[in-house]
Amino acid sequence: MSSAPSPAASRRWLALALIATAQFMVIMDTSIIGVALPEIQADLGFAQGDLSWVFNAYVVAFGGLLLLGGRLSDLFGARRLFGIGWFVLLAGSVAAGAANSVAVELTGRAVQGVGAALIAPAALTLLMMLFGAEPRELTKALAVYGAAAPAGGTAGVFLGGVITEYVSWPWVFYINVPIALIALVATPALMPSGGAGARGGVDVLGALTVTAGLGTAVYAIVRAPEAGWGSASTWLVLAGAVVLLGVFVALQAARRAPLMRLSIFRTPDLGAANLAQLLLGGAWIPMWFFLNLYLQQVLGYSAFPSGAALVPMTALIMIGMIALAPRAIGRYGPKAMIVTGLAMLAAGLAWLSLIRPGGSFWVDVLPASLVAALGMSLAFIPSLGTAISSARPEEGGLASGIVNTSYQIGSALGLAAMTAVASAYGADRLGDLPALSDGFSAAFLGAAGIAVVGALLAAVTLRSPQPADAAPVDVSAGRG
Repeated sequence: MSSAPSPAASRRWLALALIATAQFMVIMDTSIIGVALPEIQADLGFAQGDLSWVFNAYVVAFGGLLLLGGRLSDLFGARRLFGIGWFVLLAGSVAAGAANSVAVELTGRAVQGVGAALIAPAALTLLMMLFGAEPRELTKALAVYGAAAPAGGTAGVFLGGVITEYVSWPWVFYINVPIALIALVATPALMPSGGAGARGGVDVLGALTVTAGLGTAVYAIVRAPEAGWGSASTWLVLAGAVVLLGVFVALQAARRAPLMRLSIFRTPDLGAANLAQLLLGGAWIPMWFFLNLYLQQVLGYSAFPSGAALVPMTALIMIGMIALAPRAIGRYGPKAMIVTGLAMLAAGLAWLSLIRPGGSFWVDVLPASLVAALGMSLAFIPSLGTAISSARPEEGGLASGIVNTSYQIGSALGLAAMTAVASAYGADRLGDLPALSDGFSAAFLGAAGIAVVGALLAAVTLRSPQPADAAPVDVSAGRG
């Protein structure tokens, strides 16, 4: 028998490269805008308290529509949804890059999030269709797919700095265009057809209510410092968010084909692992966001040095997720690593809260950010793997969609809350370095509190299987 790979086998690995590229791009689009934020703010006139919506508009649309994207993939076919998602991402990228106002910029970012919500679940479905019949190759494919996520996070931080410094900020969005065009051409030739035919309808109302509810909650928290936490308008908006999310839960309980079967949360450890993912996102993303602003607005770094300053942290995340976390899980078990990782993240964030107006990268940023990055990488993989492997095999797609949603929404709500905290402590006073440092320090300390709560809840709610009996970890949906 010839050892040369068959054309069909070669095509499968080319398809995997495209699927990994999709994961890379979806995560890169969350991180690439960080270094560009001050220039976007200056050119489009964002208020300091509204700047986080450049991130949140993408994340709320992405997280809120992931379950719908998975359902549409089951109904109409993963290949079709994969291609449609790339087209939508392309359109949103063009709109965000060409924006000449705050409203157009946020609309473009939201459209990008819709595209990502169609791409992500379809990509994982296609991977399973290509490699699911051969366990050894599936393991390799999942490793490649999982490694694409931290690579996307690292590349986003660095490329954002290079593009903003030497080209212009719109190109942090335009960079998606050629990649999306290649993906649209390659998808029909490389991706398997089929996979459609699931019964039932599309719970569009459920998708709309959960996305509207989450978006309303984030909006209320971001605007609270300006309107006042005790004002009637703040609490009315928050009440509206609770009502919308309550309607979503009621719809899921009543529908025969819901976006999210509520009884799945009775599965041991699934709810606890999703809660860990939600709080992990709620602690990590504010750190990344405000660290970018501290480097540029307080330490005076320009875009390229600011992006380069975050490369050690994101590189450690990639190494930790791929090389360190699986070994540690095998030795100590997933629960111990989730608790330890969240505790280390809290320690790194508390260390970062000691930043000074006249600080330096080597003293105030690098050591603390590396501790936080190591903690994040150790906690993320076991909490993700526990959330996915706790579900029945036939509900792996649903479990993957839920855990992706948990992390994205935790990121959005955590950033919204910490933006409010930072503004309350002076982060909205541009040019006032002591006030900016105080605001960013408060945000880091608040994020540390979120991580501490996550560690405590994980310690109480997760079961403690022996390391040898620990569920295998699926790294198929990592984060940068």
